[in-house]
Amino acid sequence: MIANLEYTTLQHLWWLLCSVVGSLFLFMNFVQGGQTLLWQVAKTEEEKGLVINSLGRKWELTFTTLVLFGGALFASFPKFYSTSFGGAYWVWMLILFTFVLQAVSYEFRKKPNNIFGSKVYELFLLINGSVGILLIGAAVGTFYTGANFTLDANNFVTWTHPFRGLEAALSLSIYSLFNISLGIFLVLNARTLASMYLINNIAPGEAPAMEQRLRAACENNCLYSLPFLAIVLLFLLLMPGYGIVDEQGTIAMVSFKYLKNLFANPWLLLFLVAGLVLLLYGVWHTSWKGQNKGIWFGGLGTVLVGLTVFLLPAYNNTAFYPSKVDLQSSLTIYTASSSPYTLMVMTYVALTIPFVLAYIAYVWWSMDKGKIRMEDTGDPTSY
Repeated sequence: MIANLEYTTLQHLWWLLCSVVGSLFLFMNFVQGGQTLLWQVAKTEEEKGLVINSLGRKWELTFTTLVLFGGALFASFPKFYSTSFGGAYWVWMLILFTFVLQAVSYEFRKKPNNIFGSKVYELFLLINGSVGILLIGAAVGTFYTGANFTLDANNFVTWTHPFRGLEAALSLSIYSLFNISLGIFLVLNARTLASMYLINNIAPGEAPAMEQRLRAACENNCLYSLPFLAIVLLFLLLMPGYGIVDEQGTIAMVSFKYLKNLFANPWLLLFLVAGLVLLLYGVWHTSWKGQNKGIWFGGLGTVLVGLTVFLLPAYNNTAFYPSKVDLQSSLTIYTASSSPYTLMVMTYVALTIPFVLAYIAYVWWSMDKGKIRMEDTGDPTSY
């Protein structure tokens, strides 16, 4: 059956699969969110140990998901990978550097006689959770606002801005407001999810004072994120987009393009609304009802919102990586994808995904069947 799929169907399918992985990464950002909360909610070394050891069980899954996202894009849409990573390398190098800081911090924070001391490594975790996620949000924002590149006949990329991708967050442009707002929303949403996760993962009654601070942090960070979410939604409803306007694949500016994409794909509108409702329900479940299962509602909501963010700028004949300086250099899922044979073979391999997901679910369950307790922080293998 896979061998009979049309090329365009495979292209749409693989953008969907990449979007699923990217959305799962946004959910896993609760690890980064927890790292930024550490200084606020953990007032004693014991509480700090609870938070670090809870997050430490999951940080490798977050990093693995990010690598999987990049690998899937490299295999299925190599022209995008080479254009973005080859041209906007400063923003990607900085993002990867913050994740290196994260890995080093979990590994060496409690090593005896470490050079810097635990507080320096905790600062590194804060940088990863704030700067790293903010820049990822700004980079994703360029799917809508465009980037400064041109491609020649041999697909050689020329970046026309000296900031090499950092201009998405640092340039004085109205569209930088969209990129920054998306990045700040992701940071605050990660903090909201982290509050839910820590309440769920740390044994009830183990640190009652910290639990109350976490429930307050869940509500507050959700409230702080709403203005930035409103800015993002307002841009999506009003901003023009980069669309394919004829059978030759010509790219042109189209008024209200992303609003039109929502109406053309009402299931994306359903994803967006359902995702936001689940996020808010998770916050209400955690902060107002005082329950500990909010992470599952908030997590699913984040995945649905993430799917909307990734799919909206690619489907309905839209350029998912537009060039602001040369419209015809813009990348679409039709011009940036691998060959039909490569996508077909990858689709056969993708049939193993349910088994991989089942294994991940089993590992997650195995790690979380015992809640984090104070005595776990004194283990020599703890973080």
